[in-house]
Amino acid sequence: MLAPKKLKHRKHQKGRRTERLFESRGTNIDFGTFGLKATSEKWITSNQIEACRRVIIRYLRKGGKMWIRIFPAKVVTKKGQEVPMGGGKGSLDHYVFPVRPGRILFEIEGISEADAREALRKAGDKLPLKTKFVKKQ
Repeated sequence: MLAPKKLKHRKHQKGRRTERLFESRGTNIDFGTFGLKATSEKWITSNQIEACRRVIIRYLRKGGKMWIRIFPAKVVTKKGQEVPMGGGKGSLDHYVFPVRPGRILFEIEGISEADAREALRKAGDKLPLKTKFVKKQ
């Protein structure tokens, strides 16, 4: 799974979830021809990104290239089960990437539009947020 090699801070704060804030960076298709764009807000874990990568690679075996435009660098901590209150913050559990609407998650090129549409649709089904297929203009 994806995980950062080095962190500035070992444990992150959660941050605030805000409604209807759109992404300002990573909203254009820069590398490939087709992309998967987020239309809702959610945290995506490294396991979910890996599941999407595997689905897309199945369609790219014939020839094509893929770019993953997100990287999970935010730490999520968790305390053990039946641990009493107090005792500080829990230990590292997994990494996430906080996605806002408008962010391009994956880009692909080198395959037909029909195959790209199917691959990205199946990848979007693995994610906990709403997505849509987009083409480069």
